[in-house]
Amino acid sequence: MDRLLSNLKHDLPAGLVVFLVAVPLCLGIALASGAPLFSGIIAGMIGGVVVGLLSGSNIGVSGPAAGLAVIVADAIESLGTNAEGEFSMDVGFPIFLSAVVLGGVIQIVLGLARAGIIGYFFPNSVIKGMLSGIGIIIILKQIPHALGHDVIAEGFDGFWQQDGENTFTEVWVALGDINPAAVIVTLISMAILILWEQKFMKKIKIFEVIQGPLVVVAVGILLSRIFLQMEGFNLDPDEMVGIPLASEQGGILQLFTTPDWSRFFSSEVLVLGFTIAIVASLETLLCVEATDKLDPDKNVTPTNRELIAQGTGNVLSGLIGGLPVTQVIVRSSANIQSNGKTKMSTIIHGMLIAISVLALPDIMNMIPLSSLAAILFLVGYKLAKPKLFKSMYGLGLAQFFPFIITVLGIVFTDLLLGIGIGLSAGILSILYRNYSIPFNYTQHKDEDDIISIKLSENVTFLNKGGIMKALNVIPDGSKVVIDATQSHYIHPDVVEIIEDFQVKASHHNIDLKIEGNFKEVNFNHLTAFVEKVSENGLEKTPYLKQVWKQ
Repeated sequence: MDRLLSNLKHDLPAGLVVFLVAVPLCLGIALASGAPLFSGIIAGMIGGVVVGLLSGSNIGVSGPAAGLAVIVADAIESLGTNAEGEFSMDVGFPIFLSAVVLGGVIQIVLGLARAGIIGYFFPNSVIKGMLSGIGIIIILKQIPHALGHDVIAEGFDGFWQQDGENTFTEVWVALGDINPAAVIVTLISMAILILWEQKFMKKIKIFEVIQGPLVVVAVGILLSRIFLQMEGFNLDPDEMVGIPLASEQGGILQLFTTPDWSRFFSSEVLVLGFTIAIVASLETLLCVEATDKLDPDKNVTPTNRELIAQGTGNVLSGLIGGLPVTQVIVRSSANIQSNGKTKMSTIIHGMLIAISVLALPDIMNMIPLSSLAAILFLVGYKLAKPKLFKSMYGLGLAQFFPFIITVLGIVFTDLLLGIGIGLSAGILSILYRNYSIPFNYTQHKDEDDIISIKLSENVTFLNKGGIMKALNVIPDGSKVVIDATQSHYIHPDVVEIIEDFQVKASHHNIDLKIEGNFKEVNFNHLTAFVEKVSENGLEKTPYLKQVWKQ
């Protein structure tokens, strides 16, 4: 506690900056998620105060994240739609909250099970493809709001929509229903955000405190008031933020929503809970890795503790009507750039969100949705920068193929199916690489035509075909060297192929030499492991050797 208070001179202004960035993002992400706007505010408060207190990260900031927007919107839509195709937010959202609670419990279990390294088991190409695909969807889905066409105010519902339109055709429909006032707000907001991203703006001290998103919100409010005096330029009520007022809802407590547990054990809620837990954990762990790299003090965040903190935050958020919570790179980087030193900065930002929204809801309801759409355009762009596509392409086909397949899969289907397609592409890429490079085949002309076959470190059953083909075309009377000295693992099927070739060589006058004991290579690898274990103070385990031989 002493350390937290001793750095208050750094953490207080940093917390203020993060608050100014977070409020419009909380509202915008709730809008993109098709959820009540106040749910984004709740997630911001929980992510700041609760997760901030429990987390082991000094500078990571949590809140509702764009990476979960597609899942949230699709879930609320499906859970709230009855057999007749009628949608009700009052039905879908409370059921969804029960899945958020379940997701939080699963995250706590993952943290206790020390699953903090789970993020390393997913190819970076697929994860980057997932975030890029989400960024593209956010941009496409916010175009109607930017034009003043708010028929799809619930947000995302996959590529195909119930009205027969899809993501792209809905944009075309919006072009036929343009509100000039919304377009003006969007264009001015985008100009402000672009200006704030320029290097010369970041060198001016005052603009380090006054953030672009806050200016966009303030200008949007000002323009909405001006348009009230201009006939034909009014913004309709469904084109404005609509945070419920405590006075209209019967008190502050009525602003919060409790979960509907009636379908908690249904397959829909169970699958959704696991999905939220996995995706939120992945996004958090990836953000933790990025944040630690940006941290000037190079602190290392304990990932298992982070999962427990995020899980606790999601349990509480779901219980009172908030969106799922993750650690967020946009807010975390703002915290770092503002010289935040301890977790006190993220706690302060959460407290400021609560104070401002509960005390100033009337001002919040003056914000045009087109202002938030402009902010989300920038969020989407940062997730799917052209520079990222170029860099992934430069890494070669093995990285670019699963990346672009994931992007296309998410854009043209939905998030879960898109990730599944991307993972399949990644696995196929790995299998193809293993199939293509099982050994190095060379023929030395200046050494009596010796044919050298050097096996790779790992030779799997997928390499059977290539090795068999190479051995079958060796002419009679050849001199052959099979080098297995560098191999750590050779699949038994491949061992059998080499044994068969030994028999063939004796009948076809082939001078065969095998370097390294390929029959014992797997056993030797295990022996090395056992010896390494014994070096750490554990007793030798000769029983394992006997089991391996069997």
